[in-house]
Amino acid sequence: MTTILGIETSCDETAVAIVNDQRICSSVVASQIDLHKRYGGVVPEEASRQHLLTINPCIEESLQLAKLSWNDIDGIAATVAPGLIGALMVGETAAKSLAMIHQKPFLGIHHLEGHIYATYLSEPDWKPPFLCLLVSGGHTSLIHVKDCGIYEQLGTTRDDAAGEAFDKVARLLNLGYPGGPIIDKLATQGNPKRFLLPEGKVSLPQGGYHPYDSSFSGLKTAVLRLVEKLKQENTEPLPITDLAASFQATVARSLTKKTITCALDHNISHIAVGGGVAANSGLRHHLQEAAKKHNLTVHFPPLKLCTDNAAMIACAACDHLKRGHISSWNLGVQSRLPITEVMTLY
Repeated sequence: MTTILGIETSCDETAVAIVNDQRICSSVVASQIDLHKRYGGVVPEEASRQHLLTINPCIEESLQLAKLSWNDIDGIAATVAPGLIGALMVGETAAKSLAMIHQKPFLGIHHLEGHIYATYLSEPDWKPPFLCLLVSGGHTSLIHVKDCGIYEQLGTTRDDAAGEAFDKVARLLNLGYPGGPIIDKLATQGNPKRFLLPEGKVSLPQGGYHPYDSSFSGLKTAVLRLVEKLKQENTEPLPITDLAASFQATVARSLTKKTITCALDHNISHIAVGGGVAANSGLRHHLQEAAKKHNLTVHFPPLKLCTDNAAMIACAACDHLKRGHISSWNLGVQSRLPITEVMTLY
């Protein structure tokens, strides 16, 4: 059994967790939502400063909740890519310092790989190969998970990721930040068929459309134009719930079609979903219904494991450490790193 203390500071949540293989011993998340809400989005410098203030209390609380000492820890991990450089440096510096002081191996973890491992925390018997739909604030990807550290990216986003689209549409509708939970709540009260919106297609040079890549910039623009049109028609108040429902249904349909098509084309029968948008009720409904029709298995992690957390980082580190993967002390942080290059971290 391998016990890892993991740290996640890639964006706007300071998270520390201790995981024993696939069992969560403790998980602490200090959210910065209230801090960034006034700006309508994440301010990198503010995020880094907040990580500095909260990282040590989170580490102490995680150890206390797990009722463990440093002698019980086999390794220390931190997210090193991708993410906000300043924020990543806080977590990596803390992890390296602790690893040196307590003479433990250090592991740098890819943030997206962490989201893949969130599935293992809630489904211990889940095993590769499978298809992972990873949908978060900065990423929308279809990843063929072949084994630990062995990934093939089959689809990606060409512009706004799904989470970014939710935030931008929420800002456009004056709903506040973050946009995902607010739109999801309002969508349950609206008519998803009232407004016909474009799902977004990515053209291929030779003609036709890419079957797996996503584009949400056009959808965001379509909502903007629709709102302007409604205002010109003096439609007051704006039908916010119907707009939210129509937008959410369009995103869910688009992601579902691409995911199911990708799974069928590559003869993959198991689908895992990870990332913050995996908590969206519309996506959960659409994808689960479509999977049933094609006899595919789809798994959504519990809501607490969809958003950024350190348990998923520690879980990934457990698997890597058991395979003898250890990171160099010279490893730095990176704002961008394809998931296909995970093994360059060891």
